[in-house]
Parts: sequence; structure tokens; C-alpha cells
Amino acid sequence: MSVPSGMVWVMFEGLHRIDWASMEHAYGTAEEIPALLWALSSPQAEERRKALERFYSEVHHQGDVYPCTAASLPFLFELAADWATPDRAGIVALLVSIGRESLERGFEDDGTEIEYYPPSGYVQAVAFLREHGETFAEFACDSDSDVRLAAIGGLGLFLDDADRAATVLRERLAAEHGIEARLRTVEAAATLALRLPAASHQVTHWLADLAADPAQDPVTRLAALVQRARCAPDEIGEDVVPAAVVLLRETARALPVRPIVPAPSRPATPTDAVVPQIAARFAELDHHTRVYAPTTVLLRTFHEALGHRVRERTEVLAEQLCSPDPGSRLDAVRMSGELMQTWRGNHTRLLLLVADRLTTADEEVAVEAATVLETCHPIAVPAREALAAHVDAQRAAHGPDVWAAPEMRLRRSHQQSVRALARLGDIRAVPSLLAALDGGVDAWRAVEVAGHLPQAADELVPRLGGHLRRMDLSQQWTEMSANAVLAALAALGDPAAVPAVVDALGAAVRHEQHGVTQAALKALAAFGPAAAEALETIRSLTTATDAHIRPAAVAALWAADEDLTEVMPLLLNLLDDPITFRISDAAALLGEIGPPASVALPRLRNLLAHDYEWVRVPCAAALWEIGGLSEAPAVLDALLQAMAKNPATANHVVACLDRMGPLAAPALPLLRAQLALPRRGGRFQSIDHDEELQRISRTLITRLEPPASSAPAPRTT
Repeated sequence: MSVPSGMVWVMFEGLHRIDWASMEHAYGTAEEIPALLWALSSPQAEERRKALERFYSEVHHQGDVYPCTAASLPFLFELAADWATPDRAGIVALLVSIGRESLERGFEDDGTEIEYYPPSGYVQAVAFLREHGETFAEFACDSDSDVRLAAIGGLGLFLDDADRAATVLRERLAAEHGIEARLRTVEAAATLALRLPAASHQVTHWLADLAADPAQDPVTRLAALVQRARCAPDEIGEDVVPAAVVLLRETARALPVRPIVPAPSRPATPTDAVVPQIAARFAELDHHTRVYAPTTVLLRTFHEALGHRVRERTEVLAEQLCSPDPGSRLDAVRMSGELMQTWRGNHTRLLLLVADRLTTADEEVAVEAATVLETCHPIAVPAREALAAHVDAQRAAHGPDVWAAPEMRLRRSHQQSVRALARLGDIRAVPSLLAALDGGVDAWRAVEVAGHLPQAADELVPRLGGHLRRMDLSQQWTEMSANAVLAALAALGDPAAVPAVVDALGAAVRHEQHGVTQAALKALAAFGPAAAEALETIRSLTTATDAHIRPAAVAALWAADEDLTEVMPLLLNLLDDPITFRISDAAALLGEIGPPASVALPRLRNLLAHDYEWVRVPCAAALWEIGGLSEAPAVLDALLQAMAKNPATANHVVACLDRMGPLAAPALPLLRAQLALPRRGGRFQSIDHDEELQRISRTLITRLEPPASSAPAPRTT
């Protein structure tokens, strides 16, 4: 990067007195920051673009604010304030981003500083930006519309004079006519009200007046209504959502309908050097960060304010899903999935609305709808027939090879719909999965869902076994694909797969593919005695040094041979292991063995005092399975304490409580409290774990609740 002369030397006075080399950013020393700052003022557009990109990726990496980021703020301000600087708007946007991230990451909700080690630059950045809050008011009135747009957010975040900030925001709203500028202005007003109590009263009243003002355009009114709700979510009345739906409808009529601009196309079949699953995940990450409608960010804010009000949010999403604008519908489908994955409730109506989006001329919308239905498959049964009809219609219109259609959006729409149908265990997904496994195009997508269709094992297992045999396990990049096939074969449970799994195990051991070795052992354990032909190899792995292989080998040894005298010493050794997941795995297997494993009882009792819930819970469950009634008090106490301390253990806890029967009655208050939570819970707070948690908890409560006492019958005369 070249170093400009003249003005820049004066502007950057003091730049070289900072010991940049003593500081670090995301990728090492910060000594390059002076060169990046100079490059931001370069007359060469490409040099400026690269410098700004590197600043975001290194000095402000994923929103982080390092001491060197804070130290660069005075010089970024000088660049932004100098009319001779090209691309001033980009620098102002960078300043606002640094400040916003500093506020979100550097402070608790009550305003206290969060201490980081090594130290961050969050507090220093916020202090500096607020010292220069008035400069954002100047930027917001700049003659350059892009600079004004970039600066508006800074008024709500950094200007501490509440009256001054509110006045400038009112002036900007009156002067700006672009949708994005008006949306940002109203958002900044709400941010100001939330940050400064002195501004709250006047700002919230202004927002309420704007929302009710028929002279304002519907977008501004909708924004004002939403941001007013954001300021006081607990005060959202019954009239707010109906008003928002009306304004949404008016907004849809007022805004132009624009076709969806597809995400950049990517190679259909990644090269051997790139694991297809990983390539797809990066593509999905890029896809999910895209926003297709100008009001989407605003509506996300509204949904956040509404929180657990599932019925009201469904009303809003129903209107969004019916928008004439395809980009709005696409974003609404995605937001519907986020609601169903995060919050409990009756989602039947929303599932059917999303399923209706499968039959659309906009394949991007159809792809998103199918993706949501696949992700929400534990509750997606109401959409089953719509998915099946869509899959059949695509096969009829485009032929049996539509899975590999050359038009990428059609291909993805079909593949996602088939995957969603397969996860529902619907046999109508099988023809397309077979076509995928036979043709090889995106076969890994079929592999990931094949295990949900055990009724088609006779057709799926030979093909999956063939894929496994053709993999070159001497190459590390094949691990993810091999593990997926092994998991599918294990789920299908057909002993015909054992020879292919045994061969894969041998190859994985030879090539030191520890991940594949573990996956093959888990698959063999699923086949039980049918895996006896692999006993010699399994037995040799029970002393493996790899942390994951040894417990997997012990489990496979028990499943294939059920020789208690051989397995028990190995399990007792694992209970003494310092690695916690080895203890948990051993306890789970001991629980499966049951009373014959009574020699492990003393060690399991001792482990109830372990400081990690994920050790105590499986050990408590094993104690119950082995010792039964006599162990019940200690087991129940351990389970309830673990679930109260770490709700992520809830699935494992309630599964054991379910097996304990009437003895689990003391858990009733905790179970009722769990079901009363509006947000999904259980392990990873995922929809599948939460639905299982709710189902078992309801069954337990019904079983454990004492029958209602009946009042005496009235006397008759």
C-alpha cells in the first residue's frame, strides 16, 4: 500500500507515536493498521475497498473490538470528517459498527462493564465515540446522502444530549424520503429512548403520534409502531398486532414488487478437495445472512418485541407470507422457521402456510419453505401431504432425474422437499433418494436422511454399502461422508450392512481414521450379535489410546458378544477415567446391562458427587437401572438437582424419571415448571429434543398426578 503525502501526513499526526506492534487484532500484530488507514484515503478505489474489507475482517473481526481497534478511532474520524476522503460513508458505517458492537458486547444489561481477558477495546471505543457524539449529528446532516444514511444510527447510540439527538432525528425524518433512511431514523429514535431515560417520554410519544398519523406513509407508520413496541414490549396491547397487520398490507401495496436476486451460484458438485457437506454449510451461512425485502429487519425487531406471543406472531407472519413481494415472502418463510424452532406452541397454521409456499413460481421461496419444513420435521406432520404432492408433481413435470436437474433452484427445491418428506418417514421420498444414490449427484444429501426410512432398508442398504466401499479412507477429507453413511446404516438396522461396515472399520484402523473408526464401532453396536464377525477387531480397540474409540469399542463388544466377564473390567476402568465423556459413556452402557452390573454400584454412587452434571445424570440413571428401588432416593435427588442447575440435561433426566414410575412423583413441580416455559428447552434447545421433552413430561405428569377427589353426591329426596 502506498503512503499518500501532504494532507494525510497532517491528518494522521501522532499515528506513528502509537506502538501498534505491541497490540494485536484477530490475525496477529496490529502494526499494519497505519498502512490500512492510509489505504482508506487512497485515490485508487480497489485499494480502498481492500483496506476496508481487511479492517472488518482483521481489526473488527466478526464484530470484535480490540485495543488496536479503539486506538484507530481518532484517525477513522479524521478520515470521515475530511471532504477530500473518498468513500466517507463506508468509514462512518465502520465507526457506527464498532460502537454498536462495543455496546452489545462490552456491557451488561444494567450498564456495568464486562471484563475480558485479554482486555478488549469495548469500553474505550464507547467512551471515545460518545465524546464525539455531536460529530454524528453533523454527519447526519451531511450533503452526501450515503454519509447521512450511515451516520443516523450513531445519533441513537452515541449522542448524550437527549434533546439535541431527538431534534436532529425529527429533522432528518422530515427531510429524508428514502425508505431505508426513514427506517433507520425511527430505529435510532427508539435506541435513543432505550439508552437515555431523559429521552424516553418525548421519543415514545413521538413514535406513537407517527404510527397514528394518516399523513405519514405506511412504511414510516409501521416503523414507528414497531419501534414503539420495542421501547416497551411489556406494554404491547391487544390493538398493536391488528394495527401492524393493516399497515403491513398497506406497505405491501405501497412498495414496488421486485424479483428475487438469486444468491451467487456455486459448483453443483464440489471437488474432492472440499467436503460437500462443509461447502454446503458455508453456502447456507452466506444465504441466511441475505435479506430480500426492505422491511425485513424492521419486522424482525417486531417479532423480537413480541417474544413468546406465538399466536400474535403467527398473525403477523401470515400477512408477511401472503405479501405480493417474493422477497418478503422468502424472508417470512425463514422467520417462520425461526419462530417454530425457538418457541413452543401450536404451529399447525404456520406449518400449513409455509407448505403453501412450496407451490410457487419463485423457486427460491420454495427452497426456503422446504428447508424450514425439513428443519421443523418433528412437528411438520401437518405439511406431509403438501410435501408429497410437491415432490410427485416435480417428478411428473421434470422426470425421475429431477434430483439432478441442471437448473440449480429447481434441483434444490426438489432435494429439500424430498429430504423434508424423508425425515417424516414417508416412503414417497424413496424414489428420489434412490435416484440420488444411483446417480451420484448430491448423493450426500440423500445419505443424510436415508436413516429415517427403515421400511425401505432392502433398497437403501445395498446402495449405501456400495458408497461406503467406494470411499478412499486413506484420505482424511472422506471422514465426514463415511460417518454419514455409517450413521444411516446404523439407523436402518439391517444386518445385511454388517460386511460393509466391518470392511470400513478395518480400513479406518489401517489409515488411522479415528473418527471413522468410532462411527463404525457405533454402527456395529447397533447390529448387536450380527456384528460378531468383527469381534477380533473390536476387541483389539478396547485398549485404544484415542479418547473416543475405547468407549465405542467396549459398547460394540458388549452388543456383539454380551460377555459380562470381559466387559465389566473395561467399564470399571472407564468409570475411573479423568475424561468425563468416557465416564458418561460407561455409565450409559452399565445402565443398559442392568442388574448384572451390580459390581459397579459403589463407584456409581461415588460419582453422584462429581462436579459435572453430564457425569452425575448418566451415573444416576445407571444406578436406577442396576440397583432399582434401594437407590431411588439418591437417584432422584441427583436428577432433580442436575436438571435445576443445568436445564440442558432435561431430556436425560425425564427419560430416567419416566422409567422410575410412581417414585418420580417429587419431580412433579419441576416438570410442571418445565412445561410452563414458553421457549424451547432440552439439550441444545433444539426442536427435536424439546418436542421429546414435552411429550415425556406430559406423559409423566398425567401418570403421576393424583386423581382429583370427587365431591360427595348430593342427597336426593
